Amino acid sequence: MSLPRLYLLDVEGTTSPISLVSEQLFPFARKHLRDYLREHAGEPEVAADLASLAQENRAETAADAPKFGGDGVEPAGDYLIWLMDRDRKSTALKSLQGKIWKAGFEAGELVGTVFPDVPEALGRWTVPPREARVAIYSSGSVEAQRLLFRHSSAGDLTPFLSGYFDTRVGAKTSAESYRAIAAAMGVAAGEILFVSDLVRELDAAREARCLTRLSLREGNQVVSAGGGHSAIRNFAEIL
Repeated sequence: MSLPRLYLLDVEGTTSPISLVSEQLFPFARKHLRDYLREHAGEPEVAADLASLAQENRAETAADAPKFGGDGVEPAGDYLIWLMDRDRKSTALKSLQGKIWKAGFEAGELVGTVFPDVPEALGRWTVPPREARVAIYSSGSVEAQRLLFRHSSAGDLTPFLSGYFDTRVGAKTSAESYRAIAAAMGVAAGEILFVSDLVRELDAAREARCLTRLSLREGNQVVSAGGGHSAIRNFAEIL
């Protein structure tokens, strides 16, 4: 195959261990959530997140969901915890989590763990003869992505990254999302290599005509069938 012009990378289970989110980031956000809202609810960006959260809550169909009419830190906190417990891909939740994580990264309480082969691969892909670009596509917010790679266990990796995409571009299981990313990055979908640990995401990328690789990192969920996607165990296997 011809060399990709854009390497599009998932985070959890691809550049970073699954445990980064489940054992570090999520517990940190949960622990500091209510205090953060009490201290920052009046700030314009946080207020905008809470307005978006209230809109999501009004459209909520689950009978056991806490009601949040748009007023009060405690009702907002109850609904956010409820969303976190169900791993909902809520844009408002992801944005607020990103703000909480920013405080943690900047204070040195959080570190963005990446696999040891990631820094070398980013450098290899972005220098001659490849001179490709690298972008991130994760359900975590763009702000959280920037923080993770700026404060990574391998140092600041953001100079290697040309783009960041989250659920605002669309669901990772929708082919349209990958077409939108291709347009935003100025490449054809067929010039993108997307790497993820989830077959359903890879299926959507392939439908959009992207190249794909299935990430089989240690700690990932066992994949019984790869759906025809070539599998890798580290980025050194991407030639």
